[in-house]
Amino acid sequence: MHIVDKQKCHFELVGLSNISFQVGHRGTVHDYPGFSPSVDAEAIRKAIRGIGTDEKTLISILTERSNAQRQLIVKEYQAAYEKKLKDDLKSDLSGHFEHLMVALVTPPAVFDAKQLKKSMKGAGTDEDALIEILTTRTSRQMKEISQAYYTVYKKSLGDDISSETSGDFRKALLTLADGRRDESLKVDEQLAKKDAQILYNAGEKKWGTDEDKFTEILCLRSFPQLKRTFDEYRNISQKDIEDSIKGELSGHFEDLLLAIVHCARNIPAFLAERLHRALKGAGTDEFTLNRIMVSRSEIDLLDIRAEFKKRCGYSLYSAIKSDTSGDYEATLLKLCGGDD
Repeated sequence: MHIVDKQKCHFELVGLSNISFQVGHRGTVHDYPGFSPSVDAEAIRKAIRGIGTDEKTLISILTERSNAQRQLIVKEYQAAYEKKLKDDLKSDLSGHFEHLMVALVTPPAVFDAKQLKKSMKGAGTDEDALIEILTTRTSRQMKEISQAYYTVYKKSLGDDISSETSGDFRKALLTLADGRRDESLKVDEQLAKKDAQILYNAGEKKWGTDEDKFTEILCLRSFPQLKRTFDEYRNISQKDIEDSIKGELSGHFEDLLLAIVHCARNIPAFLAERLHRALKGAGTDEFTLNRIMVSRSEIDLLDIRAEFKKRCGYSLYSAIKSDTSGDYEATLLKLCGGDD
């Protein structure tokens, strides 16, 4: 077993420019060539129905098909056997492995909706998970997630966020949940100068802080636009925006705005840091680990892997290997797609 020194990891996310925001070409999971939903559905049914479950077959089919293909398997399975694949997986598997396999057969927007619900359910709210999902999804994804949330829970995502959070943190989360962030890649230099000045006036220059201005700019401008704004901000204030946020704000609101800044600079690096934390220390945070591995496997997991290696000096693959075991480990390693 490969043991890694988990404390020796440096995540310095400031000043990362030249990162592209093209989503969808840097995944580890792709469409399976020669895909046949009926052949796969039958193989899965056999794997589940036999004496003892054939986990190997389940893992190889579900990790080697794209989510769109898995949805076709789900349909085919239901039509052929009058059973929900998700329910059969739940009754046949257990623990983290079960959660991961069920996640793989869930449509992405529904999966994110359920993750958000779990973050807000029960005694405490998992603010870090809320922040991670709401800062890394595109406006279009957020709209789909909100729809899925309403379909599954018959409650609006906004209502649940409102009842579980408060203050400026709530206001900013609701703005993000609305999916109104500009998605254009064009940068408006004048606007960047203007916004940088507004942020400076709202924070450093003022006695007290105008939180609404921070929320408005950080939650609505496109990421390339924000990066330019942060450069301008540095010119005006001789400080990084991160330092100002840390000095001016506090609590979950501060955490959220720092997460937005990190994502604007480099989403894969932000998620690599989340994975590092999930795999660091005594226990593994499977909730975070599963979410990132599943939700980014067709988007930017290759970039996340590269950032992880760059900052930790060891690979994501080796970290998963030393921290997990059995079928759960095997599935995660297949999604990881290789060692670096």
